[in-house]
Amino acid sequence: MRGHQANPWELAPWQEHTIADRFDVIFLRSRRGWFDVRSLELSSRRTWTRRDLLPPGRLGDLLVRVPGDRYLRLAPALADADIVHSQELGYWYSMQAAKLKRRLGFRLVLTVWETIPMLDAYRNVRTRPYRAATLKQTDLFLAATERARTALLLEGATGGRIRVCAPGVADPRSSSAVAVAPGAPDPIILSPGRLVWEKGHQDVVRALALLRRGLLSSAPASAARASIRIVGTGPERQRLESYARELGVGDAVEFLGFVAHDEMLRLYRDAACVVLASLPTWSWEEQFGMVIAEAIAAGVPVAASTSGAIPEVAGDRARYFAPGDWPSLAQILSELLSQRAAPGPGPRHSLTDTAECLAAAYEELLSAA
Repeated sequence: MRGHQANPWELAPWQEHTIADRFDVIFLRSRRGWFDVRSLELSSRRTWTRRDLLPPGRLGDLLVRVPGDRYLRLAPALADADIVHSQELGYWYSMQAAKLKRRLGFRLVLTVWETIPMLDAYRNVRTRPYRAATLKQTDLFLAATERARTALLLEGATGGRIRVCAPGVADPRSSSAVAVAPGAPDPIILSPGRLVWEKGHQDVVRALALLRRGLLSSAPASAARASIRIVGTGPERQRLESYARELGVGDAVEFLGFVAHDEMLRLYRDAACVVLASLPTWSWEEQFGMVIAEAIAAGVPVAASTSGAIPEVAGDRARYFAPGDWPSLAQILSELLSQRAAPGPGPRHSLTDTAECLAAAYEELLSAA
């Protein structure tokens, strides 16, 4: 169960033989889903939600906030389930699963990405009862990182109900989408992520301005020809475009919007480096950073802030700077652009490892039932 958030990159491990040969996996597919899931080789069930009954676009998104979103007639969709796997303590669909658990007799698994223990004090009034229901009814929590596990302990989950199960990514080196090809003549910095303040694209643009305008004395000549490709959608696009022009690098910043997963592999191939410049807010920090895991798998040099779980995910396969420290980012980019690094040794978090972790969790629950 993922509400409107079912997507091919998160659900990819369930397609691995470790899972597919031992379990019948079905995901619930809403009519207003945010992502294209047609590439998934998993069975799905069409489900209605309140959001599906409202107009498309921003108007419908605003209207559904009044009653809150819900699956409609969810019980029949879960009636034959031995295990229901949802995510996060404060999501409406996790709450629904928790409330149906005893009646339908399934076991409840919850993936948790959240790395800040919000408890009730830092949650809104509506999601506080969601947290209470999921904490009580979840049989096994699968924390995406050790940081998420630690946050769960402070939320009130007992250690015996928590396993760390990191999401995995495919090894793209065997894919024709990333076959070896000459790199772009001038270095390209890839900055993927939603176009919101906390993803830090503005800091990447600032660092580029230092490089392009020759304000960093140690920068190689190639840095003056560097450009940025920003991948993602969101409300900050217009501001970022204006900002790049004001800094004199508007012609060196390309906004690609939404990019399909297969095409992202090509963008990694062409990039001199990938940057994730996430900034923490009072209620969010980087919870994993799938693009970092993908870039590492593709063998691309990585520069990343130390927000949230990023250092845990990237380990020694990234160069780090403090969140918001764009001069240090510029220095790191200068060093990464001085020569193209040899491809790395492949993914730190593989789909196979994730599938094995999931299968072990399911077997544990079923054997205890």
